[in-house]
Amino acid sequence: MQDSLYVALSSQIALERRLDTIADNVANASTIGFRATGVKFEDVVSGTGPKSVSFASSGNTYLSNAHGSMTETGNPFDFAIQGDAWFAIETPVGTVMTRDGRFSMNDAGELMSIEGHPVLDSGGAPIQLDPRNGPPKAGADGSLRQSDQLVGAIGLYDFDPGQNFVRYGNSGIVPARTPEPVTDRSDVGVAQGFLEESNVNPVLEMTRLIMVQRAFENTAALIRQANTTTDDAIKTLGSK
Repeated sequence: MQDSLYVALSSQIALERRLDTIADNVANASTIGFRATGVKFEDVVSGTGPKSVSFASSGNTYLSNAHGSMTETGNPFDFAIQGDAWFAIETPVGTVMTRDGRFSMNDAGELMSIEGHPVLDSGGAPIQLDPRNGPPKAGADGSLRQSDQLVGAIGLYDFDPGQNFVRYGNSGIVPARTPEPVTDRSDVGVAQGFLEESNVNPVLEMTRLIMVQRAFENTAALIRQANTTTDDAIKTLGSK
């Protein structure tokens, strides 16, 4: 009897975590460079043979690798990555990876993220521009030129968030290991004047939300039924 309660409880814990990820995805459906969070669950088996019981694990989160749509802005400080790579920015918690290419140049000529953090080149150094020469022109490889002179390059990094990753801000990911710069890859590049939208599909997420709510209600009904059965058993035994 208790096994059914524990199984149902493990299911509710898993559903709650799935609900949290869905809510976060929906909230960031319009966040530039955001990639949706998914959760992978596994069976946890207790015991062996006929007495074995299967529970739901708490789940491991992973990042969707689907690309968001590209939107042309015409802003020379907007950049979108073409292919599987990430920008790197320097933050108070260290290097953070992001697909959000809303950059700007401050008065000192530093290329900054939307949150005011320095954008890094492939060597991990902040990108320094000349504030007197206006916006740079970017090549497909991320190279930056001002007045036809090469002044730097936006770093593109190969990065796998892995499971149970840690977010930073709206669309940043804190890497568990030092990411490697992308080299000699024709399938990766930078598009100036474009931004990558969130890859969240709101309709799909709302459908998942309804499924999770129904599953949670069914599990709650199972727990109520198990409690009722236990109460009836106790009353029957107590009357003898």
